[in-house]
Amino acid sequence: MKTTTTGERAQFAAIAQLVAEEAGALVSAGFRSRPPVESKGPSDLVTEYDRASEDMISMRLGSLAPGIPVVGEERGDGFAPMALRSGLVWYVDPLDGTTNFVHGHPFWSISVGLFDGDEPIAGAVVAPALGLRWSGWVGEPVSVTGRSGRHGEARRNGQRCGVSPTLRLEDALVATGFPTVRNVAPANNFHSFMSVKHVVQGVRRCGSAAIDLCMVADGTYDGYWERKLNIWDVAAGCAMVLAARGRITALDGRLPNYHDGHIAVSNGHLHDALVEAINA
Repeated sequence: MKTTTTGERAQFAAIAQLVAEEAGALVSAGFRSRPPVESKGPSDLVTEYDRASEDMISMRLGSLAPGIPVVGEERGDGFAPMALRSGLVWYVDPLDGTTNFVHGHPFWSISVGLFDGDEPIAGAVVAPALGLRWSGWVGEPVSVTGRSGRHGEARRNGQRCGVSPTLRLEDALVATGFPTVRNVAPANNFHSFMSVKHVVQGVRRCGSAAIDLCMVADGTYDGYWERKLNIWDVAAGCAMVLAARGRITALDGRLPNYHDGHIAVSNGHLHDALVEAINA
């Protein structure tokens, strides 16, 4: 059920951007400093900046949008109980691309997304080392085709943006990623990577799902897919894609379940071809 007006969604997007930029400034202080690192699992790192960023975001969202639960990566299990999914919930990744950050690679971001029930409705992603920030909000409820409705707004560095006009998969630049545990197929995404690589112009793997999604929204990438993502990875970026008139489905082309972490995203024009290639 739609519980927010378009004006409220636009306001939430502005709040998300403000908070993400503040957290981005905090995290930037540690960039290329080789901060101490802890491991949460194989290839799954965390630093003091992840935790400090999440604490700041939670505090600021609580002040600017009181009463809305905040689910973050570092201070909880990142899973919103079913009781929370009937209303507004913030999903926060305080430092998406921690491995990149630790090694001094610039592809990392702060992601702040808002869901209404099980649908993304607003969010912002800030990538300080790249000098990029995205924000957006979804107007009409998402349709059965996996697209947003007629209203909404997506912006990159303050300028309106939208998905690419690319029609053919062979002309497409797409992105993907790989899970931290990569010893089991098809969950490791290796087969799909090779399948898609054979039919597209290029595949990029940059290490921040939030940035990848935003680059579909702003027309840089024509498509993106990934497996085993977390809800905080996709919340803001998926709102951006829908706000930019893109399409999101499950990997098999059915309606997406944002909580299971298996998604295919595109400009809409080549979506069916991308899904076919992923599953070839």
